[in-house]
Amino acid sequence: MTAAVGWDTRLQVVLGGTAAWIGKHIGYTTVGQLLSHYPRTFVPREEASSVADLVVGEPVTVVGAVASVTVHPYQDRRTGRQAYRTEAAADLDGGRLWMTFFDTKRGVAEGRREKLEPGRRVLLSGKVERNRFKQGRLELTHPDFDVKAAERARSSLQPIYPVTGKLRSWTLENAVAVVLDVLTEVPALVPDELRSERGLLGARQALEWIHRPQDWQQYGAATKRLRFEEAFVAQVALAQRRHEQRGVGTTARTGRPGGAFDAFDELLPFTLTEGQRRVEEEVLADLAERHPMHRLLQGEVGSGKTVVALRAMLRVVDSGGQAALLAPTEVLAQQHHRSLTALLGDLAAGGMLGGAPEATRVALVTGSQSASARRTALLEAASGEAGIVIGTHALLEDKVQFADLGLVVVDEQHRFGVEQRAALSTRTEGSPPHVLVMTATPIPRTVAMTVFGDLETSSLAELPAGRGEIQTTVVPLAEQPAWLDRVWSRVREEVRAGRQVYVVCPRISGDDEADVAVEPDPEPSTVAGEGSEGRSSRRPAAVEELTPQLVAGPLAGLRVAPLHGRLAADTKDEVMRAFAAGDVDVLVSTTVIEVGVDVANATTMVVLDADRFGVSQLHQLRGRVGRGGHHGLCLLVTGAPLDSPARQRLEAVAATTDGFRLAELDLTMRREGDVLGSNQSGSRRTLRLLSVVRDADIIEEARAAAVDLVERDPGLASVPPLRSAVAALHESQRTDYLDKT
Repeated sequence: MTAAVGWDTRLQVVLGGTAAWIGKHIGYTTVGQLLSHYPRTFVPREEASSVADLVVGEPVTVVGAVASVTVHPYQDRRTGRQAYRTEAAADLDGGRLWMTFFDTKRGVAEGRREKLEPGRRVLLSGKVERNRFKQGRLELTHPDFDVKAAERARSSLQPIYPVTGKLRSWTLENAVAVVLDVLTEVPALVPDELRSERGLLGARQALEWIHRPQDWQQYGAATKRLRFEEAFVAQVALAQRRHEQRGVGTTARTGRPGGAFDAFDELLPFTLTEGQRRVEEEVLADLAERHPMHRLLQGEVGSGKTVVALRAMLRVVDSGGQAALLAPTEVLAQQHHRSLTALLGDLAAGGMLGGAPEATRVALVTGSQSASARRTALLEAASGEAGIVIGTHALLEDKVQFADLGLVVVDEQHRFGVEQRAALSTRTEGSPPHVLVMTATPIPRTVAMTVFGDLETSSLAELPAGRGEIQTTVVPLAEQPAWLDRVWSRVREEVRAGRQVYVVCPRISGDDEADVAVEPDPEPSTVAGEGSEGRSSRRPAAVEELTPQLVAGPLAGLRVAPLHGRLAADTKDEVMRAFAAGDVDVLVSTTVIEVGVDVANATTMVVLDADRFGVSQLHQLRGRVGRGGHHGLCLLVTGAPLDSPARQRLEAVAATTDGFRLAELDLTMRREGDVLGSNQSGSRRTLRLLSVVRDADIIEEARAAAVDLVERDPGLASVPPLRSAVAALHESQRTDYLDKT
């Protein structure tokens, strides 16, 4: 092949028909995509995989030595014809793995026996099963295998690649070998000076040693280079965004004496905490600047973030501008509309009878509003009559216009991607709004640097006075099934005491997918639940099934109402209003009530099939109780076994109410992709070797280097390959945003 083969060369040019097979199963079409698919592990060529790594029911790719092979003729009962069963054993470290094949032709069976010659090393790929008729031995039925791997070895370590479908590790190994042999151009994403300072390999050498190292030292050197490169590209993208933000001009929002901001101080029924005052000062200082604020406000559930945000919105209103509050679900948007309107009192009745002179209006925009209500809200936003506009993703539609949008507040930022956070900023001409994003899910430092590094960060850890303590208890149905009766008795006791209760289910109806742990609201959402390790095998609870069962059974006589995302918007609002007013004793809901819902009289939460929810979700959910001064109780009902990872997560949640501590724990227990979110900073595409748990030092060093480079060369003119990689990362974020909206 005489033509240059570079990072963007199509795989079809190099691999021919194999490229289509790879593209079908993992979607790769270029040389760079294939070479960025690194081995997940290595096995020394002279050693075997460990039998301890085998998990029944899971697909596996392993290396072993053929110990024996036998062909057994037998009569096929279904066809009455002669058939052949080939059984072969492969020795692994610590045990033996069997292979079983069934063939109708003797020649095929004999061909297998010849290939599986005892003593030969073999790569096996298949699903692990336990044969109860053969003393429970571990085996693969009709596995794919390759006995030539050792013969074509280019290194002393056998790579095992992550694969899917019918694509096999050795197919990728062969493809990578062909591509590496002809590769002529590799983009150098780390500047030579920085590479030299850190003692990093060159780009080409790192690729060679990550795919076919001669020893573990070479592999370590390759991963050192590539981890730094991953961190560096992400941090340069974030540093560029921060640099661009500082260069954009906007209108300073300094408010005015005697405005709504000052009047609201007189209405507050409580005293702001020291933390709220401190964060407010940071936010108000940002609003007074002539470049847009981009700040992340993270804080414990119930720490008072919304009040801080409301005061920032009033400061903007007093400056002649408008504020938009973007919420992830209709229930939360409606809750915000009710609670902020109630807090503002006559300050929310601008231009109306009884409204204060300095008052404004609070409008609500959602996707399922009636045509007349939506028309009124849009007119108030466009005319400027509504100084505060609250809405869901519907606010991102082009038809929503503002007279002078000065502040965008994004509630529960983990539901929105980078581009979605910025979408409202395009609704103004010449003066982009300030942006404040909030989360009640505390973010570990390394995640904040990697995902939200374009934002300044403020934290609220202090809870306002008067919040009740919350006791969290795991209800283990696997060991104590009778305890469920006690759960419903406890619910009745709370209601008799004049309190209210949430019951949370992972599904809406029995027709939903069994592993749904997230509210499938009609509005788009990107939150994901955790993995399935150790979950209960029982059918998970569903709102529509459970509600009538409770009404007819253990909660008979109580006022029980269902709430979920498939209900009409008016119905959801009516149910929440009734619950807030005390007209509903028990609310049976999905995670639609996970954030923002504030009913002071609700003291108990029962989470059914709690093992199907994530750590942060559970922490958010229990934050809905104990908000009115009464102590709260959260019961995590699970059928997960005692020694399962899912059960360990629940015990961790029960052991502490410190959200920041749980965030760190969550990061160590879950897949990092789930924590980062595939829509945040292109993490699915960029973080292949980098671990935000293990590689905090690398991330910090990459961040410092990125800031230094961007300060010297904002456009990355001196490093064209890096400029292209960062541009591709920005484009991937835009693509993710378009896919989700």
